[in-house]
Order: sequence, then C-alpha cells, then structure tokens
Amino acid sequence: MDKTIASLEEAVADVIDGSTLMISGFGGAGLPFELVDAVLAGGARNLTIISNNAGSKGMGIAKLVKQERVRKVICSFPRQPGSDDFDQLYRRGGIELELVPQGTLAERIRAGGAGIGAFFTPTAVGTELAVGKEVRSIGGIEQVLEHALVADFALIKANAGDRWGNLTYRGTARNFGPVMATAARCTIAQVNHIVPLGDINPEHVVTAGIYVNRVVLAPRMH
Repeated sequence: MDKTIASLEEAVADVIDGSTLMISGFGGAGLPFELVDAVLAGGARNLTIISNNAGSKGMGIAKLVKQERVRKVICSFPRQPGSDDFDQLYRRGGIELELVPQGTLAERIRAGGAGIGAFFTPTAVGTELAVGKEVRSIGGIEQVLEHALVADFALIKANAGDRWGNLTYRGTARNFGPVMATAARCTIAQVNHIVPLGDINPEHVVTAGIYVNRVVLAPRMH
C-alpha cells in the first residue's frame, strides 16, 4: 500500500466545482499553502471552505477568495490582516459567511469525524450566533444545538508522513489537522518529509494512516 502522490496537482485533481474543503491552519501555522495553490491552479469554483479563518495577507485561502472561487466560508475569524478581498466580497453579497466560535468549530468537525450528528453547547447562547437554532436547558444550563461538519476533502499539513499515511506534526502546527483528517471523505496531507515505514515511532503517530488517503511531498516554504 502506497498513498504517496507524485505531485500537488495530481493530489487535488478531483477537487471539482461545488466541493467542500476543510483546510487546516491557525493563521499561517499548519496551513497547506501549496495544496491550496494547487486547488487554485486546478480551476475549481463555487467552493465551501471550512477553516479557522478566511485567509490573510493575500496568501492561501485569501487567493481563492480574491479570485471569487469560494461560495461560502465557515470559520471563526473571517477578518485577518490583509483580508480586504473577503471584506469587500462579503459586503456586496458575493460570499456567504457562517461564523462559528473556535471551540465549537473544532467540536463540530470532531463530531463529524466521530459520526455524531449534533450536540448541545452553552457557547453562543444569548448571542446573534444562536439565532434560529434550537436551545434547551440541560442541567439548568441553556445550551444551543450545533450540527456536525463534514467535507468532501480535508487539506492538511503535517511535518512527516510515511507511505501508509501515518502523520506527525510540528508543535502547534497540528491545530485542526487531526480532527479534519477524520471528517472528510478524502484527506490529503501535504508533508515536509516522507519517511520510510517504521521511522515514525507508533507512540508518536498523531494521525493514523487509516484517516489519510493521499500524502504529497511539499518541503516547507512558509
């Protein structure tokens, strides 16, 4: 079994118009810039992006937004330094935004990977983010119903991977990668290093290969 893919372009070749993409990253840390650029080059449009933010400084997701390839963004922080293109598109109704508290975003993705359809959380109760959602009192605490998130593709970045798809990360660059890997139909991991089987101690594997469909080498540029 060999999940390695020869090129970034080949790795994302089946990302088509209307696809939903989970993209890892917290700011620039752990964001698979090269995979995102390959999606951009592939020409897919009308995308739904699930990520921590909507891109910044004209890089990564911001490139997709600027070229109006994105229909909807589900994120926690839509406004970042250099996010003028998103702001302008949103203000004129050219892009849809679903704003989600960061912890809730992570849990919605985790729930999607675990097969949990929805859950209740006290986060956002009494705010505009709870408008139109079911609210219940559980244990005397008001809680809002949040639905799980799943995607067609998860584009994630890891430090090292083997040909079976086992992954390790570098520090906080792991952020959303492990949960996103579980919640997509196809997980594509961009790695700094492809290592031989056995080089990753099983105790150090963060994302098991069972969750990863493709591994592509993209030495660290950002």
